[in-house]
Amino acid sequence: MAERALSFEQLKAKERLLRDGFPETMAVKVHRAISWIGRAQSEPDDPDAAFLFYWIAFNAAYADDQDADTPISERTRFASVLRQIVRLDTSATLQGAVAQRFQGPIRKLLENRYVFRPFWLNVNWGSDADCQRAFRSSAMEARQSMIDNDVARILMIVLDRLYVLRCQMVHGGTTWGSYVNRDQVRDGAAILGTFLPAMIDLMLDNPDEDWGRPFYPVVGNPRRGASGSAKLQAGTARTGP
Repeated sequence: MAERALSFEQLKAKERLLRDGFPETMAVKVHRAISWIGRAQSEPDDPDAAFLFYWIAFNAAYADDQDADTPISERTRFASVLRQIVRLDTSATLQGAVAQRFQGPIRKLLENRYVFRPFWLNVNWGSDADCQRAFRSSAMEARQSMIDNDVARILMIVLDRLYVLRCQMVHGGTTWGSYVNRDQVRDGAAILGTFLPAMIDLMLDNPDEDWGRPFYPVVGNPRRGASGSAKLQAGTARTGP
């Protein structure tokens, strides 16, 4: 993969070129995701903002309103989408992205105990040998997955860590710009900044895949009228404000 991730402008140009053939549900999802990628890329000096905007883009891309009928865990949904994305990645774009980032942001994230969920579940972390072993085992699993070229597994481990960071930030567990959480926020923004554009690019190349239904579909868009690729049928999912 090229050193630089796909830019908002590149993704937007590709979306405009292809969108007339998109299913309505997929059109809304990629349109929203690309808009938030653009917002994230406009914050090169604020990793807190970039991480949150990238995560919103990820939510727009992977969330499926059908899950509301049969609730599944975030982890299960992550795993399903990652397997789908990796299966479609015939040019090994994601494998290249992971290889490029593995010795940098990914490795540092895996070595950061503050985004390892058991750390926050165990007040005796420092003296608990089982937790320490679990932490080391997780990092070893990621390294072995890298050797095996198991990109989906690596990304699943990474997203587990990033989800902890997401929860910390969204639920007010961090301070904006604080020096105590710089490493994980900076590394998290760098990883999502590489992964998200590649993921959306693969979605654009595969519009006939089942990408699920967006939350809060567009209802009664006055600019597009009764037809248009961005309008969803009323009643197919939740309606937003």
